[in-house]
Amino acid sequence: MTDTAGRLLALLSLLQTPREWPGSELARRLEVSPRTIRRDVDRLRGLGYPVEASMGAEGGYRLVAGTAMPPLLLDDEEAVAIAVGLRAAAQQTVAGIEEASVRALAKLEQVLPSRLRRRLSALGAATVPVVLGADGVTVDPAHLTVLASAIANRERLRFRYSAADGAESRRHVEPQHLVPSGRRWYLLAFDLERDDWRFFRVDRMTALSATGARFTPRPLPAADAATYVAEHILNRAPTYTAVATVHLPAREVRGRFGGAEVEEVDERTCRVRLADTVEYLAFHLVQLGCEFEVHEPHELVEHLRGVHDRIGRAVNG
Repeated sequence: MTDTAGRLLALLSLLQTPREWPGSELARRLEVSPRTIRRDVDRLRGLGYPVEASMGAEGGYRLVAGTAMPPLLLDDEEAVAIAVGLRAAAQQTVAGIEEASVRALAKLEQVLPSRLRRRLSALGAATVPVVLGADGVTVDPAHLTVLASAIANRERLRFRYSAADGAESRRHVEPQHLVPSGRRWYLLAFDLERDDWRFFRVDRMTALSATGARFTPRPLPAADAATYVAEHILNRAPTYTAVATVHLPAREVRGRFGGAEVEEVDERTCRVRLADTVEYLAFHLVQLGCEFEVHEPHELVEHLRGVHDRIGRAVNG
């Protein structure tokens, strides 16, 4: 093999297999001399790949963990498997993993050959996700990767948007950040036609199209994107103070409700006062996994009754 670049890629592919390779075997596989293998290993090290050499007559080599993540070579099956895993991770609730998964998925899908993109699309079309969100909202991972790519490339974006009241509009924006919140995703962007910052629920966006026009990022309207979105969500949604009797020890509830007022009633019961939207108040109480009685507000009681009725229809339907 006389092509140095091709030989380096072939060598790297072998070294990514979790084993130690004798220098003589690498030389035989690549049809070069052991001296050439030593030079190629030095070139890989210069590119940031941590190749470790063992002493001895054979002079074995293996790829080890380094201080930075170098590029990896993946075969077709590995690339599809990772893309599927990243799509699944993008819909999880583990703090921090959603956005990282979307960024990685955008990078991977950008370089996937067309034949692998077709396989991935076919698999996605045949897969029905389990909906775990309280309101049954799901986000298409393909939309997330389009948005992540536009953000990374600093590329303007056009899309259709359906507001909470059902009003439809066309938007032309400079996308800045994706913000995951629970089971929902939001895009923070500068709306060019409204000359102001806006945030959009990704599940309400359709017909996404990167325009190819580049932009220079503007200073954010807050300390960070997550703070801006969180504050505006709270400002839009009415909040209530709930008072409930919870049948758990007060010390356990305090450990799970950081911002709540918890008053001990007896060793197994406590009184909780907590402020939030009715949806999240209901979620906070239900996820405790115990009996509870809501004393106020009336809006929370009605919301829980509605949830009870929907669950009843779901299990009896």
